[in-house]
Amino acid sequence: MNYQQTIQHLFSQLPMYQRVGKAAYKANLNNTLALDQYFNHPHRLFKTIHVAGTNGKGSVSHMLASVLMEAGYRVGLYTSPHLKDFRERIRINGKMISENHVVEFVENHKKIFESLKPSFFEMTVAMAFHYFAMEKVDIAVVEVGLGGRLDSTNIITPQLSIITNIGLDHTDLLGNSLKSIAIEKAGIIKPNVPVLIGETQPEVKDIFVERAKELNAPITFADSEYRVISQMISENGLQYFAVEGNNDMKFGSLCVDLMGLYQSKNLPVVLAAIDLLRRGELSIAQNDIQEGLKSVVRNTSLMGRWQIIDHSPLIVCDTGHNAEGIKQIVNQLLTTPHNLLHIVFGVVGDKDAGAILSLLPKNANYFFTKASIPRALNENQLYSLALEHGLHGKTYPNVPEALSAAKEQAAKNDLIFIGGSTFVVADVL
Repeated sequence: MNYQQTIQHLFSQLPMYQRVGKAAYKANLNNTLALDQYFNHPHRLFKTIHVAGTNGKGSVSHMLASVLMEAGYRVGLYTSPHLKDFRERIRINGKMISENHVVEFVENHKKIFESLKPSFFEMTVAMAFHYFAMEKVDIAVVEVGLGGRLDSTNIITPQLSIITNIGLDHTDLLGNSLKSIAIEKAGIIKPNVPVLIGETQPEVKDIFVERAKELNAPITFADSEYRVISQMISENGLQYFAVEGNNDMKFGSLCVDLMGLYQSKNLPVVLAAIDLLRRGELSIAQNDIQEGLKSVVRNTSLMGRWQIIDHSPLIVCDTGHNAEGIKQIVNQLLTTPHNLLHIVFGVVGDKDAGAILSLLPKNANYFFTKASIPRALNENQLYSLALEHGLHGKTYPNVPEALSAAKEQAAKNDLIFIGGSTFVVADVL
């Protein structure tokens, strides 16, 4: 099989959460542990950083990887889902795993996959760890796929565990309260391994503190260490942050090439993580931090975070897809200069669409659509729900048609936003 045939085979043969949702979720680590044993525990051959959380874990993972690259390390980066190409999930120093390696991995280990029948995610994690070990990375930044306790990535013993925040997402699998979700995320805390919590949330703080105490894991809250006191977007598409720590100015003008006002929440997590890594065995200079944060997109090819894809009219896409993420996006939409606002919008069927729709601006022109995956909510159902929340527009059977219609209607000083789901953004990119 060639690369495209191999990927189609994987999509069709292995249950894939990205496409079918809950049916692909395995509520145990049996397959992951069996694959790990089969490949002789490759994750033990390199250092790791484990990143969980409801929002921000992708940005935090990419920012850390970029800083570590600037510090001279050979850095593996495992993230999910992908937007354009499966290989985005597995990178070393920003470069995607080769098509040949994907094909050979699947062909060489076909028997174990046929025997175990792993999920798509279980297989991908095994591929990533095998590849990182084979290519002798110094350290890998590993993003949790879903939850934490039962996620396939949770077989590693990292240098540092990070939990960015807790919000109501994947409630059908993780529980419908912040506390139940926090318990799942706290499952990545390991004995004697430092854990960093991004946001101090009163409802769940004690869960993390108690779990860390049980496991003798030193715990730090990032928002107690660092605070963004000012944020400015420059004309050249960069953000500049002034960051305070312990009432002292730590960074007067820290440049970050990731857009999105919500990066002000992620930056303290990254800076606190670097402090903790420095206390361990990693050498990271101040210049590495500055260069790494200024070059995240160049170093890691991160996409879909307040990504500007055209001007006149301004067209922006963002992968934020739960209530907390949508709130941040709406705040930025309202502060971005424009005449009329046009929103190309779709969601997946297992989200609380009503909660998301209730947050959207009513004075926008909507183009309701669905992404090209089975999980996507039908555009007509989405339209009916939207009407209940005072949102008006038309329906389109796919994302390209919806975007084309938005472009036809938008004047050059208008703003077109594309989002609601990672997969809507993927269909555009």
